[in-house]
Amino acid sequence: MQDRAVLVTGAARRIGAAISRALHDCGARVVLHCNRSRAEADALAAQLNAVRAGSCAVVQGNLLDLAQLPRLVEEAAGHFGRLDGLVNNASSFYATPFGAIDSLQWDDLIGSNLRAPLFMAQAAAPRLRASRGAIVNVVDIHAERPLKDFAVYSVAKSGLAGLTRSLALELAPLVRVNGVSPGAILWPDQDRHFPGEEKARILAQTPLGRIGEASDVAGAVKYLLFDAPFVTGQVLAVDGGRAIHL
Repeated sequence: MQDRAVLVTGAARRIGAAISRALHDCGARVVLHCNRSRAEADALAAQLNAVRAGSCAVVQGNLLDLAQLPRLVEEAAGHFGRLDGLVNNASSFYATPFGAIDSLQWDDLIGSNLRAPLFMAQAAAPRLRASRGAIVNVVDIHAERPLKDFAVYSVAKSGLAGLTRSLALELAPLVRVNGVSPGAILWPDQDRHFPGEEKARILAQTPLGRIGEASDVAGAVKYLLFDAPFVTGQVLAVDGGRAIHL
């Protein structure tokens, strides 16, 4: 992975930060995308550059603004003169109980979880073809089995799983496209929809009996980006076996 350059969206915090650290630890150069979390992105970039000078950069932009996406890709590629990987990690996640769904929620959840990955991939495709690179989309196990009260989010992630397979066809043979589908990895920052009894129910559904670590997702992303040259169009569940019981 030495000198390979990867753009990770939503990279400042949580799973995005873990993905970025894991790729950097293996020798990749990483471009951290952020929107509102610039201070956290800069702090992470400083940490990574302290380990290996000039190995990390930050780009900032709103992924809901499609006009910004080609600029973000070219700015990212410009930092290191190439682009070998795109990780579509950025996501909005919140409940949308049926009967109270509005168009703003639809635009936000579909925009961040489905529309932005499509148009980021389209903008990055020429760079990725040139480097024979790869895309990894962060999906969700609820793409296959919807989560109650999260209809719009579930639909958006279902679309992202379908997009992953479609892009694998569109971009073959030069660019591989895969997805990682996390189960319970980190509880949401605002977890009023996941009180203690709901967390206990989720753990009871998980054969491994625990939630996962962000590093579990990061390891799967690294594998699909750099260690799986004959894998494309796949969505890998990283869920402790929970999808078996859902």
